[in-house]
Amino acid sequence: MSFGTALRAGLVALCLASGTALSPVPALAAGGSAPLQIVVTKDTQSLVVYDGDTIVATSRVSTGKAGHATPTGIFSVLEKRRMHHSNIYSNAPMPFMQRLTWSGIALHASNSVPSYPASHGCVRLPNAFAPELYKMTTRGVHVIISDRQVVPSEISDPWLFQPEKPAPQLLSDATLRLGMEHTGSVEVAMIAPSAGAEAAKVAAETDEPPIRMLITRRGERETTAALQAALHGLGYDAGAADGVVGPKTRAAIRLFQGRQGMVVTGKISDQLVHAVYVAAGRPEPGNAHLMVRQKFAPLFDVPVTIRNPEVALGTHFLQFQDIDGKSGKGRWFGVTMDDALSTATKARLGITADAEPNTTLTQTLARIDIPADIRARIDALLAEGSSLTISDTGLGPETGKGTDFVTLTRSATKG
Repeated sequence: MSFGTALRAGLVALCLASGTALSPVPALAAGGSAPLQIVVTKDTQSLVVYDGDTIVATSRVSTGKAGHATPTGIFSVLEKRRMHHSNIYSNAPMPFMQRLTWSGIALHASNSVPSYPASHGCVRLPNAFAPELYKMTTRGVHVIISDRQVVPSEISDPWLFQPEKPAPQLLSDATLRLGMEHTGSVEVAMIAPSAGAEAAKVAAETDEPPIRMLITRRGERETTAALQAALHGLGYDAGAADGVVGPKTRAAIRLFQGRQGMVVTGKISDQLVHAVYVAAGRPEPGNAHLMVRQKFAPLFDVPVTIRNPEVALGTHFLQFQDIDGKSGKGRWFGVTMDDALSTATKARLGITADAEPNTTLTQTLARIDIPADIRARIDALLAEGSSLTISDTGLGPETGKGTDFVTLTRSATKG
């Protein structure tokens, strides 16, 4: 942990110990000019809201009790309702509900927020804090849930995407004046009304929908589906391109092998894959892919390559923000999460070694090769609040219709 990260971690602990909550002017956050991210830590039963690496708000929480554990991973707010009732637990009230999964996990206000896990899986918030958080957020705000405390840090690396063209100047001569106003036990960060209104107005006029990116490995199923599609392109009926090797796929492989003078086995091999793509006149897809979503819907899916694929990448989350009006460049803030892969998962993905404990995010990025044309495509789409997740395990079961990429993580000690 760097000195800066350690300092911010200490500040988080101090804020929680003091029981204060910090909150930005809601219009500034909601206007899109200050993308936020929320970090929930189960070990400390705490929640911290960040603008980049700056602490905006803190609160105690209560997560899921034994048998109803709150999942850890990378989520985003899918739905917001000031008053919601549980479909699962006897119509229980869930005020200021912010949904994280369609299977029932959410942030919400509660009369009971003890300093230990007590919920049925949701993240309970104090009644005084929940409406303040609700005002700060919009749909799509990222929520990281971790067993241990993680703190966003700025990542400067030429590998990271940057906008294709300079962004318009958001505030020409306006000056932001920060101050503090005390309202009971809640400490509110204030901004000069004229500057805040101008920022919100210009942000609303220039804001583009952020994109969500996921880089992950191509598993056996994805490789098979791509092969089936390539065989179809060559005129072979390999059945549906669903990644399942059925009778039609085996028959198509045998027919192709026979026509190419290969040993006829009906089985997929590296030699077969290479021969199919040579015959199709197409490059072989990389051992990984980059998927992009926008406004909770898939946008495109393109191949990329992981160097030394036998070594785990780990799970990382980065958010892009603070685009400079003159240079058009923005800042990236990242966290690395604990994610223990099971033996079966490693075998399925061809991973034989864990990443070294002190591997930096920059070192991880250096292992991922992205073609220049794909980079240009992403640079043109990049907007304030865009994000990038890197994960070995691919699409989680919670990723689907009406979601961003949902990445579930696994603790080595807690299962």
